[in-house]
Amino acid sequence: NSGHQLLRDPRHNKGLAFSEAERDAHYLRGLLPPAIVSQEHQEKKIMHNLRSYTVPLHRYIAMMDLQERNERLFYKLLIDNVEELLPVVYTPVVGEACQKYGSIYRRPQGLYISLKDKGKVLEVLKNWPERSIQVIVVTDGERILGLGDLGCQGMGIPVGKLSLYTALGGVRPSACLPITIDVGTNNETLLNDEYYIGLRQRRATGEEYHELLQEFMNAVKQNYGEKVLVQFEDFANHNAFDLLAKYSKSHLVFNDDIQGTASVVLAGLLAALRMIGGGLVDQTYLFLGAGEAGTGIAELIALEMSKHVRQQALSALSTDQPVHGVLRIADIELFVQTELPVDDCRKKIWLVDSKGLLVESRKESLQHFKKPFAHEHEELKTLLEAVQSIKPTVLIGTSGVGKTFTQEVIEAMASFNEKPVIFSLSNPTSHSECTAEEAYTWSKGTAVFASGSPFDPVEYEGKTFVPGQSNNAYVFPGFGLGVVISGAIRVHDDMLLAASEALAEEATQENFDKGLIFPPFTNIRKISASIAAKVAAKAYDLGLASRLPRPDDLVKYAESCMYTPLYRSYR
Repeated sequence: NSGHQLLRDPRHNKGLAFSEAERDAHYLRGLLPPAIVSQEHQEKKIMHNLRSYTVPLHRYIAMMDLQERNERLFYKLLIDNVEELLPVVYTPVVGEACQKYGSIYRRPQGLYISLKDKGKVLEVLKNWPERSIQVIVVTDGERILGLGDLGCQGMGIPVGKLSLYTALGGVRPSACLPITIDVGTNNETLLNDEYYIGLRQRRATGEEYHELLQEFMNAVKQNYGEKVLVQFEDFANHNAFDLLAKYSKSHLVFNDDIQGTASVVLAGLLAALRMIGGGLVDQTYLFLGAGEAGTGIAELIALEMSKHVRQQALSALSTDQPVHGVLRIADIELFVQTELPVDDCRKKIWLVDSKGLLVESRKESLQHFKKPFAHEHEELKTLLEAVQSIKPTVLIGTSGVGKTFTQEVIEAMASFNEKPVIFSLSNPTSHSECTAEEAYTWSKGTAVFASGSPFDPVEYEGKTFVPGQSNNAYVFPGFGLGVVISGAIRVHDDMLLAASEALAEEATQENFDKGLIFPPFTNIRKISASIAAKVAAKAYDLGLASRLPRPDDLVKYAESCMYTPLYRSYR
């Protein structure tokens, strides 16, 4: 019953907002100055303080301090000022925070599991004070944003990500667990940094690595059950694909870099096509970058395309209308009974990696996740040659390399497309393939543009263009909420497609008039509830949901499950 403890408990502390009665009942008299203020007043003061900082990293540190001092006020701030504070608690500022995590480190956040804990991972999990966990975000720090191997300092990412699961998706903070698995680092700077907080050794690989991951995944299931969502975050390509493939059959797993990115980009494409006309199947796609994001997006586009083709095929069967060039009527009867022609759909999608266009003649030397996109074509070394030869209608950058969509590339796109769709998705801003201004200026105002990092609106010849931000925060919080409220036990690709379709439906004509293909972030909680409902509905349809009976109104149910950061009254 100590008032002193209450003020140091971030979940229950309200600072000066404790009422007279609460101060008496909870032994707080004298431990607080006499003034009593509302939560709104506290919010106003802190926003004023945050805006006075000129260094973005100081804003980040102030937000993290608030999270450790007064949890509800932290989330109230984040929800009410989402467009302003999202870049602070997440990309781009979180990247700089991770780079300097050792020197700004004050108090541990999340759970650290290292090679030292081999054989004891379950005991480590049991040291975490919360018992009922719904979402875990885990990283091994090998590929943090576009910044590379930050080892143990990658912890900033799971912490930031989970604060968005709560603020935007309404998953309660106590049900979220950030974890960093430290298997060493190959970053020489960190290994020689006297303030580095992780293991000072090179990364474990192969068997040693996979044994620790296996022990971790088993311990998670043993400790928290089947229904905890494990999101893999910022693993290097080679491990990311393997871990997702390995555990998606036995665990509830999700990789935001592969699946979340793909889901948001697909939503952006569906919305862009509503804006300019035409279907997914009518486009030709060219990617710069064939890693996790590029191949993940390409695969999801092919899946959604095959679904569209299938729907058309079914309606053509009843009307005998010819279908898109992908199929002939003769194939349709056969096709409706057999597998979807995802492979045919992949032929409309081309990828360029660091060595040039992925083509059939390079297949032998390609990593397995690139192989499905290597098609018959002469070898081309540069992006510009690929653009000129393939004449794509949609150009997507996931290369992690800035300034790669050059003036020639964008002018070429604009020369054979009335409205070229150009997405430069690499983060942070310095790694973006082009800026919004370049996209609009070089395409003479015709581009439909979205980026991974935020850009300010652009004036071009008297018209204002508002670039969309293809931000994963549109999807993963609502996706996570949908998984949690349905008690889903596995993630199915159709649940990702459902999330994309739900997000695409949120874009309005009013947004389109400004060139915006994503809805504003200000309504994100409403959007998350819609996405959660669609994802949950799909989990129920697929027989993957364990929360029975199925609620009648899933949107209402999702909204009723969402955490709100308003202060509670204490008796």
